Amino acid sequence: MSEIIQASTVGEALETAASKRPGSPMFYYEDKEYSYASVNETTDRVAMALLNMGFVRGDKIGIIGLNQPEWLYMYFGAVKIGVVITGLSVRYRDTELEYILNQSETRAVLTLASLGEMNYVSFFEGFKPRIPNVKEFIFMGGPGFKGSFSFEDMLQTEIDKTRLDQAKAAVEPDDSIMIIYTSGTTGVPKGAVLSHKSQMASARGQAVHTSTCPDDNVALALPFNHVGGVTCGVLTSLLGMGKYILIPMFSPDHIAAQIKKYGFTTASGVPTMHALVLMNEAYQALDLSQCRMAIVGGSNADDTLLKKIYDSYPNARVMNLYGLSETSGAVVLSPWDGDFETTLKSIGKPIADFEVKVVDESGKEVALGETGELCFKGDAVTKGYYNMPEKTAETFRDGWLHTGDMGYLDEEGFIYLRGRKKEMYIQGGFNVYPVEVENLIARHPKVAMVAGIGVPDEYLGEVGRYYIVPYPDANPTEEEIKAFCKEHLADYKVPREIVFRAELPLTPAGKIQKSKLEEEAKEGK
Repeated sequence: MSEIIQASTVGEALETAASKRPGSPMFYYEDKEYSYASVNETTDRVAMALLNMGFVRGDKIGIIGLNQPEWLYMYFGAVKIGVVITGLSVRYRDTELEYILNQSETRAVLTLASLGEMNYVSFFEGFKPRIPNVKEFIFMGGPGFKGSFSFEDMLQTEIDKTRLDQAKAAVEPDDSIMIIYTSGTTGVPKGAVLSHKSQMASARGQAVHTSTCPDDNVALALPFNHVGGVTCGVLTSLLGMGKYILIPMFSPDHIAAQIKKYGFTTASGVPTMHALVLMNEAYQALDLSQCRMAIVGGSNADDTLLKKIYDSYPNARVMNLYGLSETSGAVVLSPWDGDFETTLKSIGKPIADFEVKVVDESGKEVALGETGELCFKGDAVTKGYYNMPEKTAETFRDGWLHTGDMGYLDEEGFIYLRGRKKEMYIQGGFNVYPVEVENLIARHPKVAMVAGIGVPDEYLGEVGRYYIVPYPDANPTEEEIKAFCKEHLADYKVPREIVFRAELPLTPAGKIQKSKLEEEAKEGK
């Protein structure tokens, strides 16, 4: 049985791990090893630097960075003293940054000096008037503008232990720790307010369920501004005192090279990541028998991909993972003793002591086997949305999170996902959940990726339009795909429109961004 840290705050968890396994690697980055003790000490310096700058419990700081040590140093340093992290992405540009930084009332930003063609120094120097709440700009990897701060200088801060300990002692489990904005698959982004308690509850539930231990190693490519990277990856590993490889940006070649150097026990990512690494020749050449667990999360995985994962890792338990920003991370995983045939159909069962129910439009529980909205309850559920009382009241009711995901329960307690409530379209009076059709189309041997939406139709109200990315050198036809669907689906579920694409828009978390497809459809594209 693995030992799982039982701390009540994230800072306490890191300090416990550093005391128990000081010299053990916490993570690897660019061919260098970072121990638990060194990370703990460095993050104390960052915490002290923030105190010297006048930061107090409840202040917010956004991070624009890759999966790199500096991101983790700021995260752990800030939360040790009650400063809240605002999740930002390197993909965000002026519209998203203006909205999120203002809506969250963020005080400071830690950012790369530049990335690719994006010069953040000149960008923020001219952008300051549009984000009046942001008082401090901290740059890493290069000099900033006049009046800004250097993160490298913060790392050299001398520690006043008495003052630092006082700030740490004031942090409570119910304190906010992060504001993570929904990835924008629908509507205006909402900032889910995670607490130490909620983030730790999800991470602990996953660590216990997966028996995370010091021998474990996982390549972390999911971005840290989302729960998939920070909770399911960083904190789950921390509580089991395991280790991970920081993958700055998703790259199958880089992942393969790092795993070849450091090994791995866990393959983890959203379906698109799994599909792409398993198509990579360097990855296929690795010893995949060392992997004990393959976890697929973030969105519904089709059974063709799950079978490929099952066949690729001969000694691994394949698990689905379900979680949301609003649950701080995982709340559902496939059980260890479940058979693979069930894993192909079901996302699993609630972990830890998290509860699930399925309700109809009026909020009344439905019978087993009947489709309704999935609702969850437990310590992992977040406080609500930042400065959005109406949206909070609509989504968080009587301790239950109403997810907007449709599904049903069977008599054994397995959860079956049917798709997003708002994604459902009504074709000729029949309810159609795109995920069901997507899962079928994904089985077609010529289809690499697929996403479906409902579009207006003069006669049927709405019809299904499915966007397909074929495999290289495969040339499926519209008639071929429709014939395949007719063979396996009720006629009202068969797509009326097929659109072939070279690629599909993705959110920063790697999910297919249907809102972009819906926007294009409205514009007649």
